[in-house]
Amino acid sequence: QVGVMESGGGVVQAGGSLTLTCTASELNFDSNAVAWFRQAPGKEREGVSCISRSGAYTYSSDSLKDRFTISKNNTKKTYLQMNSLRREDTAIYYCAAAPTVTGCHLSRPHYTYWGQGNQVTVSS
Repeated sequence: QVGVMESGGGVVQAGGSLTLTCTASELNFDSNAVAWFRQAPGKEREGVSCISRSGAYTYSSDSLKDRFTISKNNTKKTYLQMNSLRREDTAIYYCAAAPTVTGCHLSRPHYTYWGQGNQVTVSS
């Protein structure tokens, strides 16, 4: 089945780090832009970071770019490294892939394949 799946979430103390992994199924990330989104309780889903097909271009939201880094090292896995985590980073994190996006951006409607989401909880 064509899609993506997140892994690596869990509970971490404030100030700690966590790496999320997005794994592709029946598609390749060298032909898809990949992005991470997150949704906190009671809030809308927001864009976090994205990476282009080639991996040469990345973009992160202004409020997160100093702490979160997106990367990929092969055609099947993309990563979100999260450092200095805060309680407000608690959310469900989603990976999404877009075969039609050139470069990358954080506009949700352009993303075709979505994972089920992975919970990240930052405790004090």
